Amino acid sequence: MGFFSLILGHAPAPSTSTNKRFADRDERSKRAVAVAKAAVQQENITLQGKCFVVDGDTIVIDQTHVRIAGIDAPELDQPWGHKAKSTLIGLCRDQIVTAHVTGELSHNRVVAKCTLPDGSDLAAEIVRRGLALDWAAYSGGKYRRFETADARRKLWRSARRQAPVSKEVSGSSAA
Repeated sequence: MGFFSLILGHAPAPSTSTNKRFADRDERSKRAVAVAKAAVQQENITLQGKCFVVDGDTIVIDQTHVRIAGIDAPELDQPWGHKAKSTLIGLCRDQIVTAHVTGELSHNRVVAKCTLPDGSDLAAEIVRRGLALDWAAYSGGKYRRFETADARRKLWRSARRQAPVSKEVSGSSAA
């Protein structure tokens, strides 16, 4: 679309690929909400199967996007993001992953504790390799002991994102 098309308000109709992408996103959201609701009601929802790795803390099992509980890995556009993803791919390759759904949602993904057939906790393994951080607000500090000495410095963007938000209200004064 050119500059004059924008000025004159002549915008092309959304492409079918754009419409399909939004429909896929809506379907993913509906599926995640349904799985999370079922987990809250039954308290025992488990997904199991080979997975597709999206990034360092997100996998897909049976068309359901799963956020690995208790950790924070760098996004793909951040330093170490692709390394975190490739490491998680290596951990999951040819494995049946079990996701114990917590009933929570995070950005239209179900949150789950994910394990491998040998009982290995995927969150602990990726943190142990220095490619994710314990997110104590969600894990209770469970994975902090696995962090490498330089992890918080190396993954500073994730560490900054975890910082508590100031709750000061502008314009108010303390008594």
